[in-house]
Amino acid sequence: MKIAVASEGKMVTEHFGHCESFIIYDCENGQIIKSQSVANPGHKPGFLPNYLNDLGVNVIISGGMGGGAIDIFNEKNIKVIVGAAGNAQTAVERYLKGDLKSTGSVCHEHQHSDECGH
Repeated sequence: MKIAVASEGKMVTEHFGHCESFIIYDCENGQIIKSQSVANPGHKPGFLPNYLNDLGVNVIISGGMGGGAIDIFNEKNIKVIVGAAGNAQTAVERYLKGDLKSTGSVCHEHQHSDECGH
């Protein structure tokens, strides 16, 4: 299983599309076996969900995300976890243990003026 975390450095970012990078974790038997950071290739509507799908991602973890991206991930059968915060690896470990659940936090305004994660 591949889990991607929208990140700034080693931390989960507040908004998926504007993250600095995605940390991709390869997981087997509930454990992280390797990770790599992939630079965000750019925020264009609909592009990133397809990009991550092409990388083989099964789960995406972020602080917040727009509804359009969530819809595309759902179409690709990629599980979306929003409302996450803190260290990216810790978030993945919590997800693998079943302790990280999506809050359903959807960004409704593209300017995201204090709406993401709330």
